[in-house]
Amino acid sequence: MGILVVGSVFVDIKGYPLENYIAGGRNVGRVIQTHGGVCRNVVEDIANVGLRPIFLSAVDHTAMGTEVLRHLQRSDVVTDYVFRAPDALGTWLAVFDNSGDVVASISKRPDLSALLDLLTSQGDLLVSAADSVVVEIDIDLPVLRMVLALAKKHRKAVYGVVSIMSLAMERRELLQQTACIVCNRQEAGMLFSDDFSSASPEEMRILLSDKLIRANIPRMVITLGADGAVWAERDGDSGICPSTRLVPIDTTGAGDAFFSGVTIGLTYGKSLKEACEIGTRLAVSVILTKESVCPRFRPEEFGIVINN
Repeated sequence: MGILVVGSVFVDIKGYPLENYIAGGRNVGRVIQTHGGVCRNVVEDIANVGLRPIFLSAVDHTAMGTEVLRHLQRSDVVTDYVFRAPDALGTWLAVFDNSGDVVASISKRPDLSALLDLLTSQGDLLVSAADSVVVEIDIDLPVLRMVLALAKKHRKAVYGVVSIMSLAMERRELLQQTACIVCNRQEAGMLFSDDFSSASPEEMRILLSDKLIRANIPRMVITLGADGAVWAERDGDSGICPSTRLVPIDTTGAGDAFFSGVTIGLTYGKSLKEACEIGTRLAVSVILTKESVCPRFRPEEFGIVINN
């Protein structure tokens, strides 16, 4: 059937300085509005690898909600289970510096409570037929619990994506029910109540191996920006995935693309090391891409074979 993605849709409002960015000051620049949201990004990234993921989500009744649906459909995302409801579209406001990194942001969460009704009526059918499940760890708690329960019932791997780590930290016991968690260095520091800011990739690998066992999480990957990523499994295996040197246009969505690659790889039989390599390639394609241009791939380019 494909990978089932359960999560939210946002509108991203992004500001870029035309001159040197001045923190705390007024900056002349350009402002653009695009479709966003962690799981919306992930489901499109999966579709851009030639797969047809199923999206379980919601949008509002505005023209933007309609455009989001049309865009996902053009990308070969199955949107039959995206419903429309008031206040179901989130908003993310972000300001970037001259390096393409986010320096400030504010997020308005959408109302996804109606997802419970859809999961109650069709959750068994959707999850049982899925190759794996992706869910936002910081989504409405009743929705998250139901997704995890359905996945356990039908023996499906769940890949947890985090958009707000402070909320995910309150659900540590639920992280243990996922097949893999991906986060960045700062988020990992929050999760493990530690400071990893000055740790080298090799030090991060060792630290992650130890903390993963203590946290009882099966697998985890920590992205390190220009230093690549480190990965570890609860059985003790671990490694470093090197980065690709480049000058970014916009780092927005790179982490989501990396997560998508890891999920695709693990879902279709790759090792965690190989999955991280797929994630790195997808992240690079996003960082080097201009707005509204989505690179397309085929599963065979990543050694993925889909048995229909």
